[in-house]
Amino acid sequence: QVYLVESGGGSVQPGGSLRLSCAASGINFRLYAMKWYRQVAGKERELVATISSGGVKDYVDSVKGRFTISRDNVRSRAFLQMDELKPEDTAVYYCHTNAYGRDFWGRGTQVTVWG
Repeated sequence: QVYLVESGGGSVQPGGSLRLSCAASGINFRLYAMKWYRQVAGKERELVATISSGGVKDYVDSVKGRFTISRDNVRSRAFLQMDELKPEDTAVYYCHTNAYGRDFWGRGTQVTVWG
């Protein structure tokens, strides 16, 4: 069984920071790209950041320069460091990977930027 478990969400004021973590199990983590998505109620899920198995990173334009994706292949974890948070970053954030030809998702963690 493949499991992805997110943590680290919370409520912060604009300009604040949060660090999301995604713990993976059931896969040879180092072989797979990891992605972070986010979703606002009533809207489509949006791809925020990707890190390849080789460590190549990509971001949606709206978070470039503010968010940093990383991975720890020893601990089978992916991270999303979010700085300079804005109210429009408020969403549920999901960890994703595609392994064995299937998509796997975590249950999400809520990020709220208020004020």
